[in-house]
Amino acid sequence: MGSPASVEMVERQLKPRGIANARVLEAMARVPRDRFVPPEYAVAAYDDGPVPIGEGQTISQPFIVAYMTEALEPAATDRVLEVGTGCGYQTAVLAELVSAVYSIERVPSLAERAIQLLGVLGYANVQVRHGDGFQGWPEEAPFDKIIVTAAPAEVPPALIGQLGPGGILIAPIGRTDQTITIVRRTPQGIVTHETIAVRFVPMIEGA
Repeated sequence: MGSPASVEMVERQLKPRGIANARVLEAMARVPRDRFVPPEYAVAAYDDGPVPIGEGQTISQPFIVAYMTEALEPAATDRVLEVGTGCGYQTAVLAELVSAVYSIERVPSLAERAIQLLGVLGYANVQVRHGDGFQGWPEEAPFDKIIVTAAPAEVPPALIGQLGPGGILIAPIGRTDQTITIVRRTPQGIVTHETIAVRFVPMIEGA
């Protein structure tokens, strides 16, 4: 399964708050969250809150990672675009659940660190590159699912354009106060649904 700390995180933080997808809970238990934070923060890796990872960025609270992953409805055959690799933790959780993850990070040092760590941990179904998340990854589109882990003021049009039929995009939308927003591409068109209030670092254009 996972380490005692990760299993306890699942039992105390995720299940009581309504995370019920068994595959998501198992993935959260398996991924060693402590490997994705700087050594000085390892003691806080499984705490119920975000943790700094350098470059002004954070690793999201475990519940938010689980919430967004569950809302993405990950299937084993999915190809997923992640915008905002950060430390690679969300990337690893996705890699446990889907066929392939394509992840973009605008901070070169974070991208390189994530590539190295994900490789060490054996996640062979992940590609990480340095780039501008607002542009997505057009040469690998369309994607079954897209997850954005920094907050744009609105959903970048390029990302909606790269979402395949029946696809789901999830992102924290807003400048100061943000809402987790779920976007679906349906036969009738794009359908948007707002869910919970959150606080993410802003999504910055350019690379």
